[in-house]
Amino acid sequence: MSTDVRPSAPPVLTTPRPSAAGTPAARPRDAGRSTRRPSRLPRLLLTGLTKTVAIAALLAVWEAAPRLDLVDPTFLPPFSQVVDAWFGLLDSGQLATNTQASLTRSLSGFGLAVALGVPLGLLIGWYRPIANLLGPVLELFRNTAALALLPVFVLILGIGETSKISIVLYACIWPVLLNTISAVRTVDPTLLRLARSLDLSPFRLFQKVILPASVPTVFTGIRLAGAVSILVLVAAEMVGAKAGLGYLINASQFNFAIPQMYAGIVTISVIGVLFNQLLVVLERRFTAWRAPVGG
Repeated sequence: MSTDVRPSAPPVLTTPRPSAAGTPAARPRDAGRSTRRPSRLPRLLLTGLTKTVAIAALLAVWEAAPRLDLVDPTFLPPFSQVVDAWFGLLDSGQLATNTQASLTRSLSGFGLAVALGVPLGLLIGWYRPIANLLGPVLELFRNTAALALLPVFVLILGIGETSKISIVLYACIWPVLLNTISAVRTVDPTLLRLARSLDLSPFRLFQKVILPASVPTVFTGIRLAGAVSILVLVAAEMVGAKAGLGYLINASQFNFAIPQMYAGIVTISVIGVLFNQLLVVLERRFTAWRAPVGG
C-alpha cells in the first residue's frame, strides 16, 4: 500500500502595504503650507511693531517736550494741538482744497518726468551716438539746482500752474534719467553674451534682456523722483501761489497760526510716505521675477 505524498506549494509571502494615510506622498499638499503660516504671522507682527516704535517714540517726545517746558510751546506746540488744528483745517475744507492743488501739480510734473525720462534714458544708455550728442547738455543742466531756476521759470512761464508743473518736471527728470542710463549700462555682461550667442536681433536683445534687467534700477530713480516732486513743489508754492500745501504752510507762518503750519507739514510727510509705498508696490509687481534677497 503506497501513499502519494505530494509536496505542497510554498507559501507566498506578501508584504502588507502601508496604509495610504501613512505614506508621505498621501499627505495633503497644503500640510507644509499650513505649518509655515503660523510662524509667518508673528514675524509680520514683529516687523510692524518694530517700524511703529520709532514713530510712536517721536510723537511721545513731541507731546511731552512742550508740556514739560523743554521747548517753547509757542513755536513747537504739543502734537495733540497739531492734531486738533489738522481736524479744524479738514472741517473747514482748507486741507482738502490745498492738498488737491498740490497733488495735481506734483503728479502732473512727476508723470511727465517718468514719461520723458525713462525712454530718453534707455536711448542714451543703449545708443552711444545719442549719448555723445546729448551728454554735454545733460551734464550742464543736471548740475543746476531746480530751486535756483525757480525765478527763471516764474519769469518765463508766469506764476500760474505751468511754472509749478515745469519746475517739478525739471527736478524729477534727473533721478529718473540718470538711473535709467545707469541701469542700461550696468546690465550683466554674461547675460549679453548669452543673448548674443542665440543670434538675437538688436531689438529682441533690448526687449528680452536689457529692458527686464533695467527695471529695478529704473524704479529706484522713480522713487527718488517721487520724493523730489513733493519737496520741490512745496518750495515752489511758497512763491506766488494761492493754493497748495506750501501756500498753507507759508500763510500759517505769516499769520502766526503755528499749529496749522505743523498740520500742513505733517500732511506733506504722510503723503510722501504713502506715495513711496505705492511705488514700492508697483516695483514689486514689475520685478516679481527676481529671487528674494535675504531671509
